[in-house]
Amino acid sequence: MNSSESEAKTMELVVQLGLGLLLVAGHCIPATAAPSSACQMQCGDVKILYPFGIGKNCSVSGEFDVTCQPDKNGISKPFIGGHELLDISLTNSTIRVLNPITTYCYNDTWHMNSSMVVKQQNDSSGGYTLVSDIVRNYPPFRFSDTRNKFTVIGCLTVGLIVNNVSEYMTGCVSTCGWNMSDGSSCSGMGCCQTPIPKGMDLFDIGLQAIRTIENQTNVDNKNETNRFGGLRCNYAVLMEAAAFSFSTTYVNTTKFNDMNAGQAPVVLDWSIRNHTCQVAQRNLTGTYACLSTNSKCVDSTSGSPGYVCNCSLGYEGNPYLPHGCQDVDECNQGRPCPSDGVCHNTVGGYRCSCRAGRKYSEQNNSCVLDTVIVIGVTMGFLALMIFCFSGYVIVQKRKLKNTKEEYFRQHGGLILFDTMKSEKGLAFTVFSEAELIHATNNYDKSRIIGRGGHGIVYKGIVKGNMPVAIKRCTLINERQKKEFGQEMLILSQINHKNIVKLMGCCLEVEVPMLVYEFIPNGTLFQLIHGRNETLQISFSTLLRIAHEAAEGLNFLHSYASPPIIHGDVKTSNILLDENYMAKVSDFGASILAPSDKEQYVTMVQGTVGYLDPEYMQTCQLTEKSDVYSFGVVLLEVLTGEAPLKLYGPEEKRSLTSNFLSAMKQNDLCAVVASHIKEQESIELIRGLGELAQNCLDMCDSNRPSMKEVADELNRLRKLLLHPWLGLNTEEMETPVDTSFQTENSIVEYPVLESQNLLIDSISSNYAR
Repeated sequence: MNSSESEAKTMELVVQLGLGLLLVAGHCIPATAAPSSACQMQCGDVKILYPFGIGKNCSVSGEFDVTCQPDKNGISKPFIGGHELLDISLTNSTIRVLNPITTYCYNDTWHMNSSMVVKQQNDSSGGYTLVSDIVRNYPPFRFSDTRNKFTVIGCLTVGLIVNNVSEYMTGCVSTCGWNMSDGSSCSGMGCCQTPIPKGMDLFDIGLQAIRTIENQTNVDNKNETNRFGGLRCNYAVLMEAAAFSFSTTYVNTTKFNDMNAGQAPVVLDWSIRNHTCQVAQRNLTGTYACLSTNSKCVDSTSGSPGYVCNCSLGYEGNPYLPHGCQDVDECNQGRPCPSDGVCHNTVGGYRCSCRAGRKYSEQNNSCVLDTVIVIGVTMGFLALMIFCFSGYVIVQKRKLKNTKEEYFRQHGGLILFDTMKSEKGLAFTVFSEAELIHATNNYDKSRIIGRGGHGIVYKGIVKGNMPVAIKRCTLINERQKKEFGQEMLILSQINHKNIVKLMGCCLEVEVPMLVYEFIPNGTLFQLIHGRNETLQISFSTLLRIAHEAAEGLNFLHSYASPPIIHGDVKTSNILLDENYMAKVSDFGASILAPSDKEQYVTMVQGTVGYLDPEYMQTCQLTEKSDVYSFGVVLLEVLTGEAPLKLYGPEEKRSLTSNFLSAMKQNDLCAVVASHIKEQESIELIRGLGELAQNCLDMCDSNRPSMKEVADELNRLRKLLLHPWLGLNTEEMETPVDTSFQTENSIVEYPVLESQNLLIDSISSNYAR
């Protein structure tokens, strides 16, 4: 047999492995009704973008139908035309699917090792071919000629790709050599590639191993057997070029066929077929697919009549859906304008502007100097500024003077001065605004020692280098301003060793500022829950501080005239001076106790975890409300825990509920801090626990008075001094470890959003 006859025979026996891609043949005009919201928009990790869809009436036509079904591992994956769908691109009008790989392997005796169900034919020249008769036509889709390549892998292998309809055929030959390496270009050594023409929608694949004449075969087989260990494999597939990287292991193993279960990704161009844009835009049958207002039609470039839809310039989204194309904010996508310019987004575009004195140049996309405007505006502005500034200074000086006088009058400054003159020895100072500005270094941030929703507290140094705490508060209403001076007189007369003393105020500002004595050693909250978690404060010290705080509250309830209800008793409002003596502070929620019971009604204020449940229901603040809050303070002393936890089991979040439950079950030790149980007797602990339980009674009439609480704490302190009771005999007044203090030993005055000034509440009651 001569060579021409052998070549003709080979061509007749070319391998044809048809790629059955996508959908059944048909030429239906697409229906363009938008999908309903009930349509499935995602399958597995793949978003299903219209005109594709899953389910009835969810795609533009049946050719774009996608099914979502589990693979053999139970993972949901999308399929189109029986092929797994990898992704959909509206921008490029492409999809990626998995394409079967034509493959067979043989050993050094040239026996077939393929498990594929194909027809096997023996070539007279010693080669083998695989034949498949599967050929289909899919109108909306074409194989991308720019992103796909026909790829052949193997030794002495011929691969052909044929389209019998267009009488197109091409292929390549792959040989083997000793200089093959991984990642090398696929140019003939173990691998070859060839492009395909534009618009191809069906093809056959032929794959054949070539055997040379007998004397060459013996040499080649021997060399190839030594090189590849007796097993070689051949492959042919049309696939995405960017997804392929050659490896020599593909030749002597089945590794390439193992990829994606014998499949490789291929890219398909798609379009709305059978009409050009010119015809489709007439919309004679109501089937025009570009439904978005800001979309445009583009004729398909992938062969045969068809078109795709794109969003207009300056818009992005899905042009196949009504209102699918939305305006793009170019100003948020990079910097389209110069760095010294300003970008303004417009519908479908953007514009650039420049600051005053400069103008935008489109030619070089920059801001250039506008000299004419700059000179004119500058001269006029300078003249106007000189004139205005002179007048402004004069007016502001007069206005400031009048404003300070008005504020002073509104806040009762005249009444205050008259009273100070008539009542000698009144320990109260009216500071000027300038004095407090100087004391706080113009309210420097480094002087802040506390802040909250109703004001900021600064550390200041006033006359004689005396440290003070200056509370700069937020606005109060007009009614409260009118009685401010008289209220200051009442506050200035509260003089008790366990209450922070109000030293003065400033009246010539819109909102009065309060000046308190400076307390340096933190709060009881810091002492119990302090920064140094290893620090354990002695129970005797904590009991002493609690007793002193109770004495201060007792003074407010029993000896102040008129009585004062604190309204926000908690450990963070019990300050500690240089000797760690308790000082009750922060009267932001306080009121004067009126004689008319109806005047108890007020807005609920205070701190969650300390609030009296009865007060929260009735909005009637009484002395017993302070007793309840102080009961929570005793629980913190006894347990070392915060009154409210944000995490953990719901039944354990409230310290009060947890404690009362333990008392009900006669299991007080379950909630007491471990170091207290180790140091103190159970009788003393039970006594303090019962006192706290009485304070926390749900009915305020059953609670003890603050005087009774103070007396009981005093009795418990004295019990510690009697050794015959078997209790702790250590001296109770020894200084505590101060390692929890802040770096500058400055107390953080709490100013919480739930609080207001004491003077606010006082004036409210006076107004009633």
